[in-house]
Amino acid sequence: MSAQRLVCGQREELLQALCCGGAAEGLESVLDLLLAWDVLVWEEYLGLRTLGRPLCACVRELLDLACVRGESACALLLAAISQVLPEAPKAGLSFGGYEQGLTPPLVGADPKSAAQGLMSDRPSLVRKLRGGIAAALKALLESGSFTAYDCDEVQLLLYTPSQQARRLLDLVHSKGEAAAEVLLQHIQQKEDSPTLPDNEEHPAECLLYQKKLRSTISAQSHFLGTYGGTGTQSLDEIYTEALLEVAQGSGEAQQPLGLEDILGQAGTLNEEADTVLVSGEAGSGKSTLLQRLHLLWARGAALQDFLFLFPFSCRRLSTEERELSLRELLFLHCCWPDRDQDLLFQFILDHPHRVLFTFDGMDELRLCFSDERRHCCPTQPALVPTLLFNLLQGSLMKGVRKLVTSRPEAVSPSLKRYLHKEVALKGFSADGIDCFVRKHHGDPTVAACVLDSLRANTALFGLCHIPVFCWIVSQCSRELLGCGDGRPQTITDIYLMVLQHFLQCRSPRRPAPSLCWVQDHVGTLMRLGQLALDGLESSSYVFSSIELQRCGVTEEDICTGFLIQSHNLSSPERKHYEFLHVTLQCFFAAVFIVLSNTIDQSTLAKLFRPQHRQDSILTRVCLGSCLSASSKQEGAPEGGVEEAERPNMRITATFVSGLLSQRHRHLLLQVCPAPAMDRKCRQVVRCLSKGMQKHFRSIPQPVKGEKKSMHAMPGFIWLIKCIYEMQESSIARDAVANLEVEHLKLTYLNIGPVECTALAYVLQHLRNPVGLQLDYNSVGDVGVEQLLPCLEVCHSIYLRNNNITDEGICKLIEKGVQCENFQKIALFNNKLTDACTKHFAELLKKRPDFLALRLGNNYITAAGAEHLAEGLKSCQSLQYLGLWGNKVRDRGAEALALALQSCSSLVWLSLVDNGIGSTGAHALAELIKNSNTLEELWLTKNCITREGVEYLLQALEKNTSVKSVWLKGNDLSPEEVEEFTQREKRLIF
Repeated sequence: MSAQRLVCGQREELLQALCCGGAAEGLESVLDLLLAWDVLVWEEYLGLRTLGRPLCACVRELLDLACVRGESACALLLAAISQVLPEAPKAGLSFGGYEQGLTPPLVGADPKSAAQGLMSDRPSLVRKLRGGIAAALKALLESGSFTAYDCDEVQLLLYTPSQQARRLLDLVHSKGEAAAEVLLQHIQQKEDSPTLPDNEEHPAECLLYQKKLRSTISAQSHFLGTYGGTGTQSLDEIYTEALLEVAQGSGEAQQPLGLEDILGQAGTLNEEADTVLVSGEAGSGKSTLLQRLHLLWARGAALQDFLFLFPFSCRRLSTEERELSLRELLFLHCCWPDRDQDLLFQFILDHPHRVLFTFDGMDELRLCFSDERRHCCPTQPALVPTLLFNLLQGSLMKGVRKLVTSRPEAVSPSLKRYLHKEVALKGFSADGIDCFVRKHHGDPTVAACVLDSLRANTALFGLCHIPVFCWIVSQCSRELLGCGDGRPQTITDIYLMVLQHFLQCRSPRRPAPSLCWVQDHVGTLMRLGQLALDGLESSSYVFSSIELQRCGVTEEDICTGFLIQSHNLSSPERKHYEFLHVTLQCFFAAVFIVLSNTIDQSTLAKLFRPQHRQDSILTRVCLGSCLSASSKQEGAPEGGVEEAERPNMRITATFVSGLLSQRHRHLLLQVCPAPAMDRKCRQVVRCLSKGMQKHFRSIPQPVKGEKKSMHAMPGFIWLIKCIYEMQESSIARDAVANLEVEHLKLTYLNIGPVECTALAYVLQHLRNPVGLQLDYNSVGDVGVEQLLPCLEVCHSIYLRNNNITDEGICKLIEKGVQCENFQKIALFNNKLTDACTKHFAELLKKRPDFLALRLGNNYITAAGAEHLAEGLKSCQSLQYLGLWGNKVRDRGAEALALALQSCSSLVWLSLVDNGIGSTGAHALAELIKNSNTLEELWLTKNCITREGVEYLLQALEKNTSVKSVWLKGNDLSPEEVEEFTQREKRLIF
């Protein structure tokens, strides 16, 4: 078949493959090849780039262009796609042999100029530059080829490292031959003098062991062991990229990261430390991400700086009670060498920088991290926690890179001192949800129906941001599509759906749907629930056959699929089991608490009111055996068990709230007396109410002249989620009836779409409008949509540093226009572009009482500023306008200044770091002349020269209301700064 017919006939499949996961890297790599092969000219290449455009639109345009160009272009397109895409996305595609034997036009030819070399070698140049952007920019800056503003444009945090490399090449191309020569010379010098510390050949024994280690890890990683339970689902077929970012508090702004960046330099906290932490909530995909990295290393596709990779499960390490040496830990728990163990271990000791350890699930250790007991001898035996803690802090095997996953709550301040960096795993984006569902369902029709159902249910769509929930929904698609108006809204709804799915689909007794399915399987529920709760009581997540027998768990219970066999334990001759996911263990524990008549009121009360360990009845009841075990271990940190256990007990309490809601009463009354259910429900409601009141009582009296505000703690968010699970508006209304604040601060609480849904459900019942501050969280576009129901009670909303794009903000503005109280919004450090400024202009036109608009540190240019100016012309109420850290330049400053001259309310204007020169300063001087209200003008870090400052001085002579004009960091000499300071005290340098 001709290449043109193959492209046309597989159009939808090619589109899906190139849009897989919502990441643009695949398409951009294809474009690099097509540019190098002379299929695309420069202008076409730039037009097909994805920045500011939907990915699917760019792919469609590329496919159209190739078909119009004819057979040769289509053949080269197929060759490029085959070369770029990994095996899984292209598995169902036919390339007709066009991926082989092709000779693209410029391949093998010597470029006539450096500029042409940039084009013909673009794919390899992107790879070479990706890890050395800063050094290349330094060389270009020192040669005079680049300015500081060129460097800023390349290093925008919006770009991934590969996109930064492409942007650098774009700018060098625009600068001409001289700049191209500088860059190519810099790259050649790097290649001629490699900085790799290790160039020696490795012993044959090491290479043999590496081969065995790769084979072992590949076999362990190829199938998903967590999601599915049957071991038949290939990781290649189902893996979908989640959002990865430098963690909050690292000192760097959020920026997108790829798998290859996890161990890179972005976000480095401590150069001397060796431990990298990947943090994320339960179900966010930490284990699957680590499994993907393991598989890529085993295949030689990633992490190739490391000769050996040793993977550990903290869940399984917790079952190891013997003392082990480091050598035994590596070889017993990972892969036993066939020979030369002494030589191999000595090589590892001598070359720590070539070794990577991964530890999955730090939060599932029985003890919290402690740095009190030192252990530095690799051959001396010690308890496994002692070995692990000393590895992480660097006392043992300094120089070995350690990659650890954990839930954020389990990471103690003492561990954070030893972190090289922290990366946050944020779950799926909207595109990621789409991609995962389509991968999970081979039938496109079923996938489309599931996605339509999700999009029609915003609460459920928000929940699917968490990968484990997305898996459950995809796994239970039949139940989802057949539930009519009773579609899931809460986390408890989702887990009841998977419970019904597994019990009815896998039980040999009743495969057909039944309205009495809980009653039919109550024995299984109680036995598994008892096992789950016993595990939480002892901080255990892996169970022996003896423990299963103690709880009466039968082979039939195991066959339901909730328990899977746990592999790679130190005693392989005995079977061990674990729950499909830790959240399922929490869910079964909650089922047991709700249905059992042995759970007393004090235990239930303590579940919703966690205390310090010495005061906690729940801790003594639920964690007794764990405490006794840990107390025997020398050096165990006081309070360690409580800290490790609290997140899982809170998840369990959340499920208890949901199970006791009225919406599930008909199910549970089949097996639980109504009086007992009512009693537990009333007690939970009382506990939630008391918990909320405790938070309200902690609100300090406001300082005179300031608003009364409440800075909520993580426990407040947890209580809100419990109230949402109960799905009773009267409970939500009563919970916030006594909350009387003007400002609710919820910063740095790791709030994502799931928490946004719960917040909106409860906060919409507030009696008086509040300012809702959600800065430095993980709201994203999906979370913004979940917040819309409570926008009516917000007079202001702050969403700084939340990974929000134009799509999410457009929905917020569409709702905000209709909200009478809505007057202020702050969105700095997100991913907003010129595309959203038209919507802000409409907001300013339609809301004559709008007071503050802060859009700092986004990606707004002169075009966006001109759009905003159209709205500002109609707004007579705006007091604060912040656009610092954008790129509006002189043209944008002129448009804004002209529009604001008619604004009779403006008090504060910030255009810091916007590339504004003296032309822009001249326009802003006219604004100063005509304004009677402006008090502060911020123009720090721009390009204003003496000429521009003279314009501002002349304007200040005619204006007495302006208190300060900030000009530090402009193009002025020290002598000029001194002169202007003497002439006008309101100029601040």
